[in-house]
Amino acid sequence: MSSEAASTSKLSRALNAYSAARNDALVAARKELRISEVDARALLFVVDNPGVRPSALRDYLGITSAGVTSLVDRLVERGLARRDSDAEDRRGNHITATVDLTAEPWSALTAFDRRFERAVEANLGARSDELAALLTHLTEESVAQSA
Repeated sequence: MSSEAASTSKLSRALNAYSAARNDALVAARKELRISEVDARALLFVVDNPGVRPSALRDYLGITSAGVTSLVDRLVERGLARRDSDAEDRRGNHITATVDLTAEPWSALTAFDRRFERAVEANLGARSDELAALLTHLTEESVAQSA
């Protein structure tokens, strides 16, 4: 095995281990809230994008308009998000999360993310932006090739 192949395998294994550990934290939060993986992904997107339009959430998740309507209805019914009317477009609305990611059960996921970011910053400093750009590029390239 070449040095390059071994290095790539080591990086791939490390990224897979990180992904699995983060997923474990997310699964624990999902189980506590009794929500699906898609609902959890949607909720985290809404937390990062307060007041997001359902169409942006639909595009992010790659689901139908009817699917996003049902999903938002579920989140609103469970008290995890709220739907606000758009003041400029009465037919439109905005979705805002009502959960606190620093409270249980989300705090385990939030703490995991913070520990990871502190470790990256401590080890890479300003180069962490370069790593993020590289991983984003590799992910986009991989997704494009599989499509």
